[in-house]
Amino acid sequence: MWAPAAWADVAVSVDYVVRETASNLWRNRLMTVAAILTVAVSLTLVGAALLLRQGSANATGTLERGTKVTVWMAPGANPQEIAAVATELAQLNYVEQPCAYWTKARNFAEARKLLPSDVFQATSVAAMPTSYWCTPVALADAAQVVHTFNGTAGVLTVTEPTQTIRSEEKFINYSKWVCLAIAIVLIISAAVLILNSIRMAIFARRREVSVMKLVGATNWFIRVPFMSEGLVQGFFGSALAAGAVYGVYVLINHAGGNGGSSNLFTAMRMSGWQLVGTNVVVVIIGMAVGSIGSAIAIRRFLDV
Repeated sequence: MWAPAAWADVAVSVDYVVRETASNLWRNRLMTVAAILTVAVSLTLVGAALLLRQGSANATGTLERGTKVTVWMAPGANPQEIAAVATELAQLNYVEQPCAYWTKARNFAEARKLLPSDVFQATSVAAMPTSYWCTPVALADAAQVVHTFNGTAGVLTVTEPTQTIRSEEKFINYSKWVCLAIAIVLIISAAVLILNSIRMAIFARRREVSVMKLVGATNWFIRVPFMSEGLVQGFFGSALAAGAVYGVYVLINHAGGNGGSSNLFTAMRMSGWQLVGTNVVVVIIGMAVGSIGSAIAIRRFLDV
């Protein structure tokens, strides 16, 4: 067990670290503010990229669950051909059962909502096809449904929105990687800026450090205040970034509304736990950047 004197030494050391860290931050306050803001900007992009990654996964799942493959029967298809397609659909294990059957009247009513008035006026119920609307078990199965029924007797065409979904996913992934690339550059810049800030603090106190070495101060006794300075810069920068990431989260969820999967933002909506997890990662990265920058500066510029 430690003696009371040892506990006193620990208390003095903690007090020394706090005082020296605060003193260093105040002496180099302009560099400190610059480092904090750089960390905040870079980690905001990192957090946004992480949210986009999670939102992309959410959107992919939502879009896949909402994917419908439509088997359009020819307007003149006879009952036997329609029944044969229904039987074959019911036997497919890569399609969720049952598939919804839309009559001519239902497709006509839907066309009334979607088609321009001049085009719709040239359409009649008799000219409308019947259709089967099916949900594939996986997005990749949509192409299999198209392949199976294209050219089947009585089938006009088979449609699926996979290309639209792929385009949306491509846009999400492109945005995510662009944000990550920019964030990595800014994180390196933040680390360098913190390193320079610590180096200036060390250079300004080089005589004091020399005296401390002469009176027997240990390497860690000298290092810790400077490392704590970088840690504080990284923490406050990441805290600002966490607030900005929360704003991005609110923006995405607000744009998504409370409805179904009517737009991309709706499909990307994230839970509160996903936000918390992202911000925890952001804060950890910020503190790590500050500590690493400080450690590099001390190792390079202190002969201890």
